[in-house]
Amino acid sequence: MSTDAGDTNNPRLNSPKYRASWPLVLGLIGLDYFSTLAYQPSIAFESAGLLAPLATAAIVLLTLLGALPVYAYVAGKSPPGQGSAAMLERLIDGWRGKFAVLVLLGFAATNFIFTRTLSTADASVHLLNHPNEAWQNTLNNWAAAGMRAKPVSDNAVWQAFWGFWDRQLVTTLLLLAIYFVMWPIVWRGFTRRMVQASAVLVAGYLLLTAVIVCSGLVYLVRHQELLDAWWSNVRAGEWEIARPSWAGGDAWSLVKMCLWLLPKMALGLSGFEMSLVVMPVVRGEGRTQVANTRKLLFTSAIVMAALLIGSALVTTLLMIPSSMMPGGPARERALAYLAHGGELAPGIAAQDVNPMFGIAFGTVYDLTTVLVLSLAGASVALGLKNLLPQFLLRFGMELRWAYAVGLIYNLCMVINLAVTIVFRASVENQRSAYAVSVLALLTSAAAASALDVRRGGGFVRSLLSLPFAAVALIFTLMGCGIVVYHPGSVGIAGLFIAAIVSTSMASRMWRAREFRFEGFEFESDSTRALWDKVRHLEYSVLVPMRPGGRSDLDARDRLIRSRHRVGDHVPIIFLEVEMGDPSDFLQRPLVSIREESRRFMIKVTRCVSIAHVIVAVGLEFSKVGEPPEIHFGWSDQTPLAANLKFLLFGEGNVPWLAQDLLRRIELDHEKRPRVIVG
Repeated sequence: MSTDAGDTNNPRLNSPKYRASWPLVLGLIGLDYFSTLAYQPSIAFESAGLLAPLATAAIVLLTLLGALPVYAYVAGKSPPGQGSAAMLERLIDGWRGKFAVLVLLGFAATNFIFTRTLSTADASVHLLNHPNEAWQNTLNNWAAAGMRAKPVSDNAVWQAFWGFWDRQLVTTLLLLAIYFVMWPIVWRGFTRRMVQASAVLVAGYLLLTAVIVCSGLVYLVRHQELLDAWWSNVRAGEWEIARPSWAGGDAWSLVKMCLWLLPKMALGLSGFEMSLVVMPVVRGEGRTQVANTRKLLFTSAIVMAALLIGSALVTTLLMIPSSMMPGGPARERALAYLAHGGELAPGIAAQDVNPMFGIAFGTVYDLTTVLVLSLAGASVALGLKNLLPQFLLRFGMELRWAYAVGLIYNLCMVINLAVTIVFRASVENQRSAYAVSVLALLTSAAAASALDVRRGGGFVRSLLSLPFAAVALIFTLMGCGIVVYHPGSVGIAGLFIAAIVSTSMASRMWRAREFRFEGFEFESDSTRALWDKVRHLEYSVLVPMRPGGRSDLDARDRLIRSRHRVGDHVPIIFLEVEMGDPSDFLQRPLVSIREESRRFMIKVTRCVSIAHVIVAVGLEFSKVGEPPEIHFGWSDQTPLAANLKFLLFGEGNVPWLAQDLLRRIELDHEKRPRVIVG
């Protein structure tokens, strides 16, 4: 039971305006997950050479046996859309849990940024490399016009600045700017039209991709000699990449190579790690929604597994190796190059693979791919729009006006532009930082699942948690592998984490003196009745005391009446406030009361701030009777120590804080409880 005292400080966050069947929601996941097919085949070949199909198979196994079970478990154990962040908050107590959630949100923000910038950069690659002669002439004319507009100056700095803006960078910035202009539409959330349009777009993209991949696979089946030649090169160690000294052509060496290549193949997992952000849109309630979400996860993983392995086989065996390496025409657009009928390995013509391949089919595929890549990150953005406030507002770590105007979302959009400029809209330059954020989110989900299974102890639970722990370890090692080769990648994520943590703590300090109270709950109906009786006393004195200080209430009663000159006819109400988790921001304390002759003992538990609870009790008394007096003793703490203790542990200089809160909350002098210190 609860009173209606105090206004709730926890606003109703945006809930989905529309819920759809899980096959339709597959389109929202596809904008991020399936868009990886646009660049992953060439990245796989660049990283693994002729081992690309085997390394891709390793990533697929890790998805099906690792990421999929983890997220299926998380879907059933966390509120819709909150994922592993909610689990970590529940499993890790106090400030450690809050800090873990903030770090995770920092990685989620990093993931969103690089999903947008990397995907948009690859969309530019597809646009700029379209082989149509008229299109290329148009691009050249625009470039020439830009050079003619270049101001004449001998200043080296000015020359360097003008030369910085190449065709790839400018195109990517224009695509990002278009998306930025569309943000009011995106900000409306997961609407019916958005879900349906995403489903149609992704279905078309998957259909065209399946045509390309299946055509290539059929060709390989008909020309078995291509498979035999590839396998012979693999067994001979001729992989088109540098081979470690320990690697050979035997089966065990190939397995070790696939494991060694996993960090470089990590982008094959990108998109799946944020799949649960669309869970609130999935139709159903409770177990039905969880079951439908798991169907969604399973279907997306199976479809992506088939297309990833198929695309790796087709591009590796049919295309010229140099075409997918740096400077090659198929780099970061291997499937589109094949769709356009690009030059393949000697003796293979694209039209022999599929007569439809050519400029018309390739153009349709390019346009579809560019749309999917340009919209990649939309579902993540909408997920973060709902995910971040659920935690930051509840932690007291975001200002309300900032949420109302979408400040975080708009800042992320500005950061998208900055990141694109810093990395010069290069897919290659952004790969490592993006992969680190992907693996960090996967690791947190696996670790949270392991902790949740193990909770409660016991040998059986510990044993059941081992698979999740093993998956977390694999993702951690993959992330460490990327950091070893590209140390700056973790630094970029660290900047986002530092920004999230620092701004959140600053906001928490700013809001610390808000009236963080949602109402009281009572342990029984009799307690509620006694509470109403105490509140209606004509005049009363509230005496806060520390927990465990009940040993001699008679002596304390006499001392208070003597020192504060309180008459015997005035009832004294002892108020014992017991701290709960001070890292929480809002509070709904639990009240119990007992009566002894002329005095009452009120015990309040589950508190996050002593001063706020004392003030809340005083204000409740003021609503129905004469405002009470609140009697405190002097504190020996210094002001600095008291303020720090209040911010971190909810205690500190309670009399001063109580008086300050009362001045802020109750403007009517006649209704304001009096604070007396002596």
